[in-house]
Amino acid sequence: MTLDLSGRRTPAFKLPAGACDAHCHVFGPGAVFPYAPNRRYTPEDAPKETLAALHAHLGVDRAVIVQASCHGADNRAMLDAIAWRPDRYCGVAIVDQSYGEAELHDLHRGGVRGVRFNFVRHLGGTPDMDMFHRTMDRIKELGWHVVLHVDAPDIVPLTEMMRKLPVPFVIDHMGRVDSALGVEQPAFKALLELTRLPSCWVKVSGSERISKPPYDAALPFARALIEASPERVLWGTDFPHPNLAIPADEADLVDLLPQFATTPEVLHLLLVDNPTRLYGFGDRASGNTP
Repeated sequence: MTLDLSGRRTPAFKLPAGACDAHCHVFGPGAVFPYAPNRRYTPEDAPKETLAALHAHLGVDRAVIVQASCHGADNRAMLDAIAWRPDRYCGVAIVDQSYGEAELHDLHRGGVRGVRFNFVRHLGGTPDMDMFHRTMDRIKELGWHVVLHVDAPDIVPLTEMMRKLPVPFVIDHMGRVDSALGVEQPAFKALLELTRLPSCWVKVSGSERISKPPYDAALPFARALIEASPERVLWGTDFPHPNLAIPADEADLVDLLPQFATTPEVLHLLLVDNPTRLYGFGDRASGNTP
């Protein structure tokens, strides 16, 4: 079954030209791009056409398609979507032991600009760290970054490792903090401390994961992160919200944005300038590998 977008309202907030959804997914279609045999969940199909329809509805011009764990290290669905709209899409891959330098260069030519590692416990927990560090050395040569999907309780234990990374790193979904614990909780204070590093980026996505509609509980966390590092924050819808208990309407997430950052200048950084700088939109024509 393909995900149904009917009933989604139009956001009240008009996104600026060039706005980027820096965290979204494509799922399947499973008949063409099968889900991983060892996946922890099976989503409804949400292929590239569904993602494009959502973005047209919201007013999103660009996107970073992040490989989700249900497809494992088979990045074909994501690469197919990028090839469909190479001027507007970039990708973040999941890789495993089978990916050597040649395979990574192929991903680069396909529009991938980073790799993602899950540390989240319900998705399998800590990866093979020897493989993780080998991958960091390889992606450094490509000018890529690493996306870290972590649980809030693991931010403090992982801080030393993150500080030593040889590549820029992006922390997903505001570190998946528990909003009920407030901005003074140790995990969030550690996250704010990491934002002092010039190599640290944070996605102020995932409001629907740390808060219930209308997501007001997410506001102090997003505001603090944007204030701490306005030039190294990103935003995304996380469409189609895998493993979410309460369905989200993306218009609600878009309408949070003026409450995240109240000046047009900072919103432009968040939605246009920052993702352009990290992902090189506009520099994709040659597809050359460093």
